[in-house]
Amino acid sequence: MVSATDSGGVGELIDRVGRVARGLQFVGGLSPAQWAALRYVGCANRYSRNPSSLAGFLGTTKGMISQTLIALEGKGYVRRLRGNSDRRAVRLDITPAGEAMLLDDPLYRIDAMVASALAPQAASALVDGLHRLLGELQLECGGSEFGMCETCCVFYEGAAADEPGRGAYLCGLTGEALDDVERGRICVNFQSHS
Repeated sequence: MVSATDSGGVGELIDRVGRVARGLQFVGGLSPAQWAALRYVGCANRYSRNPSSLAGFLGTTKGMISQTLIALEGKGYVRRLRGNSDRRAVRLDITPAGEAMLLDDPLYRIDAMVASALAPQAASALVDGLHRLLGELQLECGGSEFGMCETCCVFYEGAAADEPGRGAYLCGLTGEALDDVERGRICVNFQSHS
């Protein structure tokens, strides 16, 4: 068994990589928390683009999220929209400036390093393993497991394609059609197959 004090312990290595990753994100006038929120809004589905889901995804408080969103709104990267039927409901949208900012996401440097350092199968295994580890840790710490629509156990392919104007996919939880873009987005209602 590897102890936490060993220089090669998984927990310590993940912590060190995380510290380097956070350090890379003090660019473009954003903090790591702002980058994380911007990333989330840019890849979350319609059910998940709200302050509560963002707080759950990042494992932080609604107060912290509020301050982060104020900063991102002030910079023109995110906008908050009130619901039509319920004015208390808030939907988050990324602006074109926010989308442009994400093209220079500093974490792409880590992705590029992994791609150059590992064979494709090893990189894929690393990503799969980290996804499983993250899901287990989130559940163990009392959080929710977020995941992509297309890997959810209630995602159905081709189920809504027979109705004109509907997407080719269906969310079995909401009964709503999903399109090609939405199927690859993060969902707060994700349910794993296990």
